[in-house]
Amino acid sequence: MKELDLRGLPCPQPVIKTAEALNEIKEGERLKILVDSEVSFQNVQKFLNSQGHKVLKIEESGKNYLLEIEKTVNLSSPFTTCEISSEEKKKLLLIIANDTLGKEEIIGRTLMKGFFESMLAHNLIPDRIFFMNRGVKLTTEEEELIPLIKELEKRGVEIFTCGTCLKYFNLEDKLQVGKRGGTDLYLEGIFQFKKTIWIS
Repeated sequence: MKELDLRGLPCPQPVIKTAEALNEIKEGERLKILVDSEVSFQNVQKFLNSQGHKVLKIEESGKNYLLEIEKTVNLSSPFTTCEISSEEKKKLLLIIANDTLGKEEIIGRTLMKGFFESMLAHNLIPDRIFFMNRGVKLTTEEEELIPLIKELEKRGVEIFTCGTCLKYFNLEDKLQVGKRGGTDLYLEGIFQFKKTIWIS
């Protein structure tokens, strides 16, 4: 049985490491997970429940939590096996207009990276992401975030970056993921998508 020691890891790393470990084992195999905070324990447990895995045993010792689980579904594919008509899809447009979450730059960059990591770990992804204003730096300069955005693109997310903004920041030749787009792409989303969320 594989054991995963996730003590000392900040959010969302325990969930991300758990998802990675589950991808490496087969259905029916078991995994032991050790975390050292109630928040990490709750986050991992919510993730396991959302993915349909069996939690066989939970042990608590001081600040440590041990979970023994059994993999019951195959997480190697992020896509549903059922075809869904376009009328039934929940369409979400995410507009990112900054390269940080919040005003504090250092913690804001950490939070932004965690935001994308959590999105991938939980497979809660939008249909389209439009990067504009300072957000264009995430698809051009932020080397830690570009692989995460590329993974979202692999999972079917449409990735667009504002061409005008690229020109303003002198980043036209540095786009590393997705395509250039104009205001029509997010205007279309505002009026045609079921939900639009702005991060600025």
